[in-house]
Amino acid sequence: MYEIIRYEGGVYKNNILKEWIEDVGGFIIQEHVMQLDVYMTIALPQNEIENFKIESKKYKGKVVETPLAGTEIAIVAPSLSRHHLPHTACDISEFVRRFGAKPNMIGLSHGAGKDISLIKEKEKRLIEEHDIAVYVMGNFESCLLDKTHLFEVDIPVVITGGPETLGIPYPYVGNLGRRAHRLRHSEERQALKKMVNEITRLIDRKREELSYDPPIIPPVVLKDELEKQVDEIFNILSPMPIVTQLDGLRIKLNYDTYHEKIENVKVGKYLLKDIAYISKSEMKDYILVKIKPTSEVIEN
Repeated sequence: MYEIIRYEGGVYKNNILKEWIEDVGGFIIQEHVMQLDVYMTIALPQNEIENFKIESKKYKGKVVETPLAGTEIAIVAPSLSRHHLPHTACDISEFVRRFGAKPNMIGLSHGAGKDISLIKEKEKRLIEEHDIAVYVMGNFESCLLDKTHLFEVDIPVVITGGPETLGIPYPYVGNLGRRAHRLRHSEERQALKKMVNEITRLIDRKREELSYDPPIIPPVVLKDELEKQVDEIFNILSPMPIVTQLDGLRIKLNYDTYHEKIENVKVGKYLLKDIAYISKSEMKDYILVKIKPTSEVIEN
């Protein structure tokens, strides 16, 4: 199994450190170089984490724990209007990013209004493409209680809102309701930390469930194979051309144009289409890959 961590250090002998990562079977998921500083998201075998911490000290770098690394999170607001955006949703999105997650902000087209709020099937499918969803709701208890139908998706969810407590059958974090300012006050920062702890708990539970019958190939390994075999990936201008998830990944190439090439990528003794479900994403017609469990591949 691989563990994903973040490394922060300088450019001094950074190439040597990258060679060390490759030698132990690790992968560099993402790298940012800003002047003399280097920030890397790295996937390493679990038994090499302590060795990497020792190695990184030679280059004056440090390892930052990222419990949400390798996950894609949907930050869902009832609407895209200023009534629900931007402050709280943007701050929540930025906060989970610090812990390694890749957030996507989603505004519902008909989520506003206590009596008329709805969620479209397409929106539901888009949210369910992620590992977990965080719903950014408002300040009024009655409003939240009338909108619980928005939370009925087939992935774990965390609800945030203004009331300190709320009687709903979902994990809830209060003191994060609608604000006209950035979340900088002490109680708001504490609420953000509580939210991350709740997300981490649900992600750890999902990781544990996957460990009983893990994907036939780790998503980070598949990401590396795709980058080696599909040259078009390097023409993508997005900062993250391939986004890893707990059980798959999202490739930011047009499905209609490139899905056949992706399906026929060679992964060990398999073609990718034999070990993964490949479909068109609801997000910009990207390619969504969900890796099959080990038992399903071996049985076939």
